[in-house]
Amino acid sequence: MLYSFLRAIIQVLFSLFGLKTEGLHNIAEKGPLILAANHVSYWDAIVVAAAVKRPIHYMGKAELFDYPLLGFFIKKLNAFPVRRGIADRNAIKKALLVLEEGKILGIFPEGMRNLKGEDLKAQAGVAMIALKSGVPVVPVACIGTKRILPLGWFRPLVVRVGDPIGLEEYQGQKVNSAAMEKLSSEIMTKINLLLEK
Repeated sequence: MLYSFLRAIIQVLFSLFGLKTEGLHNIAEKGPLILAANHVSYWDAIVVAAAVKRPIHYMGKAELFDYPLLGFFIKKLNAFPVRRGIADRNAIKKALLVLEEGKILGIFPEGMRNLKGEDLKAQAGVAMIALKSGVPVVPVACIGTKRILPLGWFRPLVVRVGDPIGLEEYQGQKVNSAAMEKLSSEIMTKINLLLEK
């Protein structure tokens, strides 16, 4: 309820300042999906949530949940914590449960904000979750979010959604480091191609 209410508000706000969307037809109206987006700003999750009709369950860095009020608030917005730098089994279990329930899981594969625009490798988590669940990964590019200023001055924003990355070639294979590395690389390549359009 809170998610829908706040989404409606931010959707109106961002539409006034030129939020553009491309490729939303690549997001199925129902069923599990993994949305994998680039991450340059704290605004990325908010802008993607405004663009996508279905609720998104984001993995967020655990430090955000250490602040009682903020942690309570973002939990109400479907986010759940992940401890970075380790294989957080609780976060992986939660992510798989979200997908088993037919929902959308939102992940930033780089694992942190890419403030310098470097070519960062995807962390293994997104590929592991995709391979364990068998759920397709939909690449997303957030463009313009780095330029949103706190004083309310906005420039045009774009959320560009690519074709789902199918997992057919991995079916019947064990989830191993080689498969995770290959899929992680493919996810980042697809995101970067969307950024270059």
